[in-house]
Amino acid sequence: MSLGMGSVNPGRMWQRLTFGPAGLLLAGLLSVGLPNAARGQHAAQWPSREPAAIDTTLEAGEADDPPKFKRPLDKFNNFDFGWTTFRYGYGFLVDFVGYSQDEAAKQQTPAEADIGLRDARLLFKGKFATKRSITWTMGIMYDGPTKDWFFRQTGLMIAVPEISSHFFIGRTKEGFSQYKHMTGYDLWTIERSPFLDAFIPILADGIKWIGAAPKARLSWQLGFFGDAVSEDQKFSTYDHQVVGRLVWLPVETNARLLHVGIMGRDVKPDEGQFQPRSRPESYLSPYYVDAGKFPSDHARAAGFEAYYRNGPWLFGGEWGWQFMDAPTAGDPMFHGGNVSAVWLITGETRGYNNVSNYFNGVHVKRSVFDGGPGAIEAALNYSYVDLNGGNRRGGTFWRVTPSVKWHLIDYVRVELAYGYGKLDRFDLKGTTNFFQGRFITAY
Repeated sequence: MSLGMGSVNPGRMWQRLTFGPAGLLLAGLLSVGLPNAARGQHAAQWPSREPAAIDTTLEAGEADDPPKFKRPLDKFNNFDFGWTTFRYGYGFLVDFVGYSQDEAAKQQTPAEADIGLRDARLLFKGKFATKRSITWTMGIMYDGPTKDWFFRQTGLMIAVPEISSHFFIGRTKEGFSQYKHMTGYDLWTIERSPFLDAFIPILADGIKWIGAAPKARLSWQLGFFGDAVSEDQKFSTYDHQVVGRLVWLPVETNARLLHVGIMGRDVKPDEGQFQPRSRPESYLSPYYVDAGKFPSDHARAAGFEAYYRNGPWLFGGEWGWQFMDAPTAGDPMFHGGNVSAVWLITGETRGYNNVSNYFNGVHVKRSVFDGGPGAIEAALNYSYVDLNGGNRRGGTFWRVTPSVKWHLIDYVRVELAYGYGKLDRFDLKGTTNFFQGRFITAY
């Protein structure tokens, strides 16, 4: 779907978004039919409290896990069947993008305004009534770009407190990069950096160990993943991966937090071929950087991350390098990352999970439905990616993006962003102005 600015038909677009599969899914999710079907069961009760600035719990699904505090609609989607608890949730995300390009950018990557469904998802979670904590999750997602359904994070999380550990078995996030680890619905930017999207898959199948040395303020993740089940999935760009991340929290209070991490990956590209490419922080846009497909049977990645949170302020970023064993391509090395400054103008503090080491979504102090302003979040982000390496010339791209997000309530948000981007590719240096909007609802 690619429409020019002047050709967008609101009626037609509403029909496509409302009566397509994702629209029908959203309508069903917003209904309250499930509580009637589970008549006679008791809703599982979350503690009635505000979310902690430091979250010390971990369940299957990790960043996709629901907040551990009572919300208005919880009685409709939380149940206790005795042998397991059960929760269902949903996510629905629609994007819009427009452009203003100079002549060089039009020659490099011509782009047209567009509106489209990013994704719609159903989430199911629960905890078994066992002495040892065993939680489960299942996610099903409709992917707008591929117009297909697939399983998201699905599997079991087993707690082993005797060694300060959890083990997840199933489909999950690799664990490389705090920002990739966060659920996409909770990001403070519009998208993750082009480097992460070029090299780090959103999901992987395997087993992951999440451990800690609490006295040393250290946490780690070590994962082993393969594509036996996900071979035909869009995200499966590697045959197998070994991934690790080590995080140190030298400062950890409800207001102030300092997160410092290093990470690495050892991977085998899918079927001996790899194609690094990325969009310019807009899924509706064409690929801006693309090094083409080339033979490679092995690659390594390394990266670091640092974040500092002080009340409503958050500063931080990440940088990564991918080293390809690819003699015919000149054994290229690619790199990139981003840095952000974020301010919650209405005074909220973004929560942080210190078990799996990721930031949570924003909890609104006073929603607009309670007569409050909601939460207003302003961010400034700089990103860079370099896909020139060896004899490959995929281009370099940088972008500066101020954005504002209005959280009407915890589970409804409107976002606006402007991006100024520079692409150096095809012996041209093109400039693109991006105008982006987004609507999110997730519960």
